[in-house]
Amino acid sequence: MPPQKRMTIHDHAAESSLFKRRALFTFVCVIALISVLLANLYHLQIKRFSDYSTRSNENRIRVVPVAPSRGLIYDRHGQLLAENRPFYSLQVLPEKTKNLDDSLLKLKTVIDLSDEEIELFKESLKYHRRFKQLALKSRLTPEQVAEFTVNQHRFPGIFIEAGLKRYYPHSDALTHVLGYVGKINQKDQAQLEQNEQWINYAATRDIGKQGIEKYYESLLHGIPGHLEEEVNNRGRTIRTLASTPPEPGQDIYLTLDLELQKKAIELLAGRRGSVVAIDPRDGGILALVSSPSYDPNQFVHGISGKSYSALLNNTSRPLINRATQGQYAPASTIKPLMALAGLEGNVVEERTRIWDPGFWQIPNVDHKYRDWYRWGHGWVDVHDAIIHSCDTYFYELAYKLGITKISTFMEPFGFGENSGIDIFEEVSGNLPSKDWKRLKYNQSWWRGDTVNIGIGQGYWTATPIQLAKATSIIANRGNRFVPHLLKSIKDETTKIDSPIDELPPIVLKNQHNWEIVNDSMFRTANKIRFKNSPYKVAMKTGTAQVVSIAQDEKYDAKNISEKYRDNALIVAYAPYEAPTIVLAIVIENAGWGGENAGPVAKSLLDEYLLRPNLEAQP
Repeated sequence: MPPQKRMTIHDHAAESSLFKRRALFTFVCVIALISVLLANLYHLQIKRFSDYSTRSNENRIRVVPVAPSRGLIYDRHGQLLAENRPFYSLQVLPEKTKNLDDSLLKLKTVIDLSDEEIELFKESLKYHRRFKQLALKSRLTPEQVAEFTVNQHRFPGIFIEAGLKRYYPHSDALTHVLGYVGKINQKDQAQLEQNEQWINYAATRDIGKQGIEKYYESLLHGIPGHLEEEVNNRGRTIRTLASTPPEPGQDIYLTLDLELQKKAIELLAGRRGSVVAIDPRDGGILALVSSPSYDPNQFVHGISGKSYSALLNNTSRPLINRATQGQYAPASTIKPLMALAGLEGNVVEERTRIWDPGFWQIPNVDHKYRDWYRWGHGWVDVHDAIIHSCDTYFYELAYKLGITKISTFMEPFGFGENSGIDIFEEVSGNLPSKDWKRLKYNQSWWRGDTVNIGIGQGYWTATPIQLAKATSIIANRGNRFVPHLLKSIKDETTKIDSPIDELPPIVLKNQHNWEIVNDSMFRTANKIRFKNSPYKVAMKTGTAQVVSIAQDEKYDAKNISEKYRDNALIVAYAPYEAPTIVLAIVIENAGWGGENAGPVAKSLLDEYLLRPNLEAQP
């Protein structure tokens, strides 16, 4: 009997229900996905339209920063001290140069490219961003520009750029005042980024490194502009869409008198030393000379390692600004101030006399402090002590005052602190005290230390700018001004004078003491040096020991190495009745102050006071 077939019974209702559920689920998923798609389309094309439109424009529009021209620097009479000159440089964009080493080798056959320039470029490249261009060679000649232009197709990523570079027409005459500009290095970049100023230097490769250039960088630099260029997908410029011109830096006028500055350099004649001239009426610097100097133009385009090493290792230290960083024993130039301290402290009176046998001794001590005049000056009062620079008088005066009273009295005259001049390169010198010696050497202050301070020797050191400032206060009978170099600022439309920073005056217990000291300085000047001068002068010379001389030895410059000979100093002001110029001069290792620094002071005063008046230009 054949097997019977199995019968399948379909449940149409169940299958229909299952199909409907699956269809509904699929429909819901499709709707959900379409909703997500529509939501994304809405987000991208409506809500984020501006954002993505801007991104698209950034790919199509390139913003190119344009460097501003640097402000010019003039002296008080409108003579140009720092300008901008056109130049051509060879620039490299590292990311667009496939084989840089090979390109550099080929370049040597096209233009005069030295091995030193290549090494300097490679060293700078280590700290440089590859998408920013870097100068390979500056100051190309017209012949080099023409030669490279013909061969430029062989060097992708290398091109010639025209621009303006700083130039100092007076070379080394103003280096320590103006300073110089140089290439922005890694340290400069970090400082700009920290101060959130990097955006202002996007098109600038130079920045002030020293002097006025650095101190007034914010005024001189200017504000960059920009170009909006439309580019294709290869980065080529199609057209310029818009431009914003840069705002040039502001021109500044200094208080300097260029002719007086040049005269001071001429008179120093390459000797190590410094000249500072101040207008006591407002504290304006008329001359600020440090000798020897160097040409700042070599730093503008990048100084070679060999040239910089030569400057750095020069025994005359031309890189140091002796006017503000040179620390010297003030010697006898501070005797008028010591006399003023004694008069104010009631230690001496105008007619108090002491006997000078040529030496002085601390009571019950055998050591003799010698006077420069070995036979002594006999009976001397305060006038005689200043006029004849009697050491013995000031030994005793300092001993009676004590170091605490001396240092306290000298502080308002600017010793032991920065003068406030508007350049960063300055030191404070040293106004010694008991606490200073304890902190410095962990030693007690001895009476002999005070005696040496009385004649401006020992631990006391001062800079020429401090000596000029202190002498200005004497000439002004206590009125004080902060020394400054900036006279006025000029932009495209206006010229604004810089405010004068006047300090509270020094008021003495007895104002007549000013006249005593000034009269003594006047009589000192007119005794010999300025006896027949057409104008009246007050002055005080100084001869500062560089090394100590033993008790039983005699100073003989001929038998002493030049670097150990005495420094020559002088402070002076004129005209005596209404001073318009104060001088402080230091000539290192020159010997006697009156004989060596005195003629320099006289020539400078003649140059300033006897020439025709020059009116400052607008």
